[in-house]
Amino acid sequence: MAWLWHARRMDRHARLMPCIAMLAVLSACQPAPAPLSDAAIRVRDAAPEDLFVGRLAGVDVELLVQDCKVFRVTRGAEQAVTLTEVLAPPPYPFFSSCDRQSMRHEDGTVIAVLGRMAVGAGGCCATGGTWRTRDGVTWEKISEHAIP
Repeated sequence: MAWLWHARRMDRHARLMPCIAMLAVLSACQPAPAPLSDAAIRVRDAAPEDLFVGRLAGVDVELLVQDCKVFRVTRGAEQAVTLTEVLAPPPYPFFSSCDRQSMRHEDGTVIAVLGRMAVGAGGCCATGGTWRTRDGVTWEKISEHAIP
């Protein structure tokens, strides 16, 4: 009689093995995370001084300064990130490069300093200046100088 009980038990295990194997395979088949967008990578890799995350005028605001431009960061579902340019110095008619940029939070405002240098000219800045925002959307130029 014991052999019959043991045979039934083995038969039940044999029938369960394919189910267990299928469950193991299915549990290992998790979808790969979506690749990060260029915007998400830019925000992730930004230096702390190039990113402002805080409240302005009672609203949560996230700003990124990069390549002498200020972008508003908007986060969506999962890891979706959108960058919208909100500030840039006036264009320069010849080749230029970003020579200086900074952003700081001061007395309920964010102050951005942007300066583009003309290639081959030396010194700074062919175009740029210092701007201030109280809400992250509207910027006012407070100086022609790009001095942090």
